[in-house]
Amino acid sequence: MPDRSEDSAISFGPFRLFPKSRLLEKEGAPLHVGGRALDILIFLAGRPGEVVDKRELVKRIWAGVNVDEGSLRFHVAALRKALGDTGKSARYVVNVPGRGYCFVASFAQAAAPAAPLAAETAPPRSLPAQLTRMVGREDVIEKISNGLSLYRFMTVVGPGGIGKTSVAVTVGHRRSQDFGGRVFFVDFGPLRDASHIATTIASALGLTISAEDPTPALLTFLKIGPALLIFDSCEHVLDQLAPLVEHIVREAPQLRVLATSRESFRSEGERIFRLFPLDCPPEREGLAVDEVLAYPAAQLFVDRIAQSSGPFQLSAEEAPLVASICRRLDGIALAIELAAGRVNAYGIAGTASLLDSRFSLQWRGRRTAVPRHQTLAAALDWSYDLLPPVESATLRRLSVFAGPFAPETAAAVASGDGLNASETLEAIDSLVTKSLISPSGSRTLRYRLLDTTRTYAYEKLNELGEARQFARRHAEHFRDLFQRAEADISTPLPEWLSIYGAELDNVRAALDWAFGPDGEATLGIALTAAAITLWVRLSLFAECRERSRTALAALGDTADDDRIRMQLLSALGWSLMYGEGRAREARPILETTLELADRLDDKDFRLRALWGLCIDQFNNGQFGKARALADRFANAAANSSDRTDVMLGDRLMAVALHYLGDQNEARLRIDRVNASLHVLAEKPKIFPLDLRISTQYFRARILWLQGLADQAQALTARNIEEGRANGHALTFCSVLGQAACPIAFWSGDFEAAQRHGAELLEHTERHAIRLWGLWARAFNAAVMVKRGDSTGLPLLREELNRAGDARFLPRFLPLLGELAACSGEADQVDRGLDVIEDVLTRCNDRQELWYLPELIRIKGELMLRSTRHSGDAEPRFREAMDIAGQQGARFWELRSAVSLARYMIGAGQTKEALAILERACRPFTEGAGIAEIRSAHDLIEQLRA
Repeated sequence: MPDRSEDSAISFGPFRLFPKSRLLEKEGAPLHVGGRALDILIFLAGRPGEVVDKRELVKRIWAGVNVDEGSLRFHVAALRKALGDTGKSARYVVNVPGRGYCFVASFAQAAAPAAPLAAETAPPRSLPAQLTRMVGREDVIEKISNGLSLYRFMTVVGPGGIGKTSVAVTVGHRRSQDFGGRVFFVDFGPLRDASHIATTIASALGLTISAEDPTPALLTFLKIGPALLIFDSCEHVLDQLAPLVEHIVREAPQLRVLATSRESFRSEGERIFRLFPLDCPPEREGLAVDEVLAYPAAQLFVDRIAQSSGPFQLSAEEAPLVASICRRLDGIALAIELAAGRVNAYGIAGTASLLDSRFSLQWRGRRTAVPRHQTLAAALDWSYDLLPPVESATLRRLSVFAGPFAPETAAAVASGDGLNASETLEAIDSLVTKSLISPSGSRTLRYRLLDTTRTYAYEKLNELGEARQFARRHAEHFRDLFQRAEADISTPLPEWLSIYGAELDNVRAALDWAFGPDGEATLGIALTAAAITLWVRLSLFAECRERSRTALAALGDTADDDRIRMQLLSALGWSLMYGEGRAREARPILETTLELADRLDDKDFRLRALWGLCIDQFNNGQFGKARALADRFANAAANSSDRTDVMLGDRLMAVALHYLGDQNEARLRIDRVNASLHVLAEKPKIFPLDLRISTQYFRARILWLQGLADQAQALTARNIEEGRANGHALTFCSVLGQAACPIAFWSGDFEAAQRHGAELLEHTERHAIRLWGLWARAFNAAVMVKRGDSTGLPLLREELNRAGDARFLPRFLPLLGELAACSGEADQVDRGLDVIEDVLTRCNDRQELWYLPELIRIKGELMLRSTRHSGDAEPRFREAMDIAGQQGARFWELRSAVSLARYMIGAGQTKEALAILERACRPFTEGAGIAEIRSAHDLIEQLRA
């Protein structure tokens, strides 16, 4: 991988751009710009003075992703802002109307800066443990390692068992420091459904993604810096994986991909490295020990004997036999290791004779006419026949696992029918020493079968008619495990996910079997219901939705099924509500859930349904109905023995009252929840977010509106840190979107608003959380307007239009108000008045009153700018002040007072203006640094002078 010393800089103005290193500096200091914006700059700077068509730019920057020109304009605007290119001074990137964009700065190639000192490198993120010794592959490893500096996509190709994975893992460890520890191992062996390729990669990268297409989120992560992805066992997913690899390699310039497969991808840019068998001693008489041991295949054979049996010295009599064994096994590393594992029991001569009996001359004659994996299959067949009955039965049964498994899990599934748990665990230990089972490399003890071994063992399971029996036991185990996991509400989320999240592949495999032609739908239905908590805590709402629909379709219509139907409907309703927002089908599904809960007198699911229906009413703007449902929830929770249910009732009512405009009563409710958080020892069963964190971001909003700015800002700062540490993707979106972004915006700290907005957008792209992503783009455009960027207003209007029905979510209301206000400031008064009238109608129809004072104030400001309506401005300001006072929203009241005072000063009524400002400022005991209070105090000083 080229270092900075090979990366010539492009200098323009105070900037230096290093395209290969993807670094932009201003006056020698790194300047942060978004990944897409940097892509645009690099592309345009590579074609200076040339007008690049917008469609060409979109196709180049978002290859394979369907986006409109609004996204391009947003990122160009962000780039120009970072460059200080406001249109009034230096011009670097210009828009040529009707044609595209052009990089117009004059620049010169500059020498690259000195390479920075090597930083301490983090350990590889997901690599299996490195072998203590790689036999016969040093040259290969060196060539591949060096090749990664020249080629961005390499595939190690060879037959099964030849050592592709071991080579790739060793290369990953060797190059880890070069990639700053960002080396990720993705095992596709367990994957049976190719539609989960992208989410499998995301899981290895430590990402939780809830969207159906995680590719944009993967690209966002991979563009952060240099990274090496090792894709292992790709042969069964090549058709689906190849186009994805082409796409991510093209779009993430600092990425390298090293794949292992039995055949090549046949993809653009792929560099194939064919891994050949280990060199074997020749077939000739009189080979001495040193001659035999000069060949890697013999070295590996002897090395593995020593590992399994202790110190070993090859004798002159045994040397020719070893040479023969290696040749007959074709130098296939796994086959040699399997044979070496038998020496302790049978000796070298005995092993050689067994080899002769197992691999006949006829078979050897056909060897050149069939794929080399047949050699490995034969070796596995032979090795399997040598296993004691307990070990062969254990190996067969373990083939139902997809990916790594814990010893206790293996014992639970594979024991029985003549094997107890202790015998199963002993058999696993023995199979590990014989290289038929490998440690997975995870922190906790877990094992895995090589995929070739797993395939072979599963065929044996089928041949003996045992596949259905143990697939059922596998599914039953994970059903029981996740039924216990659902009840485990005391374990912190990160720890819970480390325990149960690793089993996602096994859950998927069990469900695929259960709903397949040889499965048991009843078991699949039960497992689906048990796994709901896993999907919710991973924010995999799309998968939860589809799995719930599959289970409901398989469910019968009898009353005996009502309880599990209630559970599945609840999951489907919640996944629609949290995954899609204003989903029309969510409400009838949740209403049916409530009917079933009432019929079954199930308290938990009654509360789940009421909660979901209340949030659905919030999403659809029916705040009066939402409060009624919050009342029903509170009444139902009042008789609960679970104190967290009462806390949830208060939180739900606090949110309803907040949106209805009663900030004082909302504060009482949210403070009551806050005062009880210290007794919260468990995660509420019916709540998908973190109750502690979500309580604080709504509490911060209410404190802000009440005029307690310092408290709100301090609480928000703590909330951000807690949200990051929590690790739940959807919760952190709410932390940034419900509190951090709006409070920074309202305070006039647009630098902080821009920072929080950028973090939210990056977070939503990484985890593919669509609704918050739509909001973040519109919010960032509003910040651009406030920072004086003329491109911000049309972008804000476009982003709000692109949001579609989502703009009716409560979180979009302030952005619509800002659209109206900014339209007036841009001399588009009539357009602003049209917007404000529509929004005011929405608020009055829906009882969405919390932002009403600010909307009325904005309407007054717009009227002041209109000769037809200027006389109506004063009543609007007074109306806004009155409503804000009734709501306990001192912040809106102060804003309206400042607008009214400025109007009165203009009308010569300075004494009354002073009285209004003094009365509005009197309740404020904090927040001296926020823009609105500073403006009010400045006016007071002017009026007193």
